[in-house]
Amino acid sequence: MKYKFEQPIIGKIGTDKYKCTLEWRNGVLISDEPEDTGGKDLGPDPYTLLVGSVASCALVTMRMYIDRKGWDIPFIQIKVNLYQDILNDRPTTVIDRDIIFPETLTEEQKVKLKEITSLCPISKILEADIKFRTFIFKTGETKTIKYGNEEITIRWRPEFCQHSTRCWKQLPQVFNPSVKHWINPDGAPAERIHEQITRCPSGALEFVSNKEKTE
Repeated sequence: MKYKFEQPIIGKIGTDKYKCTLEWRNGVLISDEPEDTGGKDLGPDPYTLLVGSVASCALVTMRMYIDRKGWDIPFIQIKVNLYQDILNDRPTTVIDRDIIFPETLTEEQKVKLKEITSLCPISKILEADIKFRTFIFKTGETKTIKYGNEEITIRWRPEFCQHSTRCWKQLPQVFNPSVKHWINPDGAPAERIHEQITRCPSGALEFVSNKEKTE
């Protein structure tokens, strides 16, 4: 298991409806709802963010191809919108992409660039089978099993576990569910184990430094 982002996108919302902050690797974005749905329109709404990602990904994909070919195309514009309909008795979302090319392009170039948009990674994601997994972080007193050495202790709360599989797929030398004593605290450096445990979304795993506990 390898996630797209080294650090996940972090979304937060307070009481100022419906303003959300989205923390990404290089700063903070604001998302909001338009005024007709109760927001203040301080930033793009979720639909705009989705459609915007389709537009930017298609443009970047075409630009990469143009640069490889060495074509002199200084500017491309794309208009993206969506609507929802019922097709074959199933709710369906249709995303339209209208590409505006400079007049200097040949028809062959236009057709080729249209084909290239199908290689856009965002398009492939949206056209593929998408599954959502949602986890909640739990706290409180429950059964705890400890695995440790002189340096660290790993606490596992089996009743909290929601089986995200991040631990054993990303650090199998420490976490191995196929054996009885499935956590090996000697399988990796303490820093790496600590980093992995912070990725647990359920609160089932906890890292304790024995040195800090003693102090």
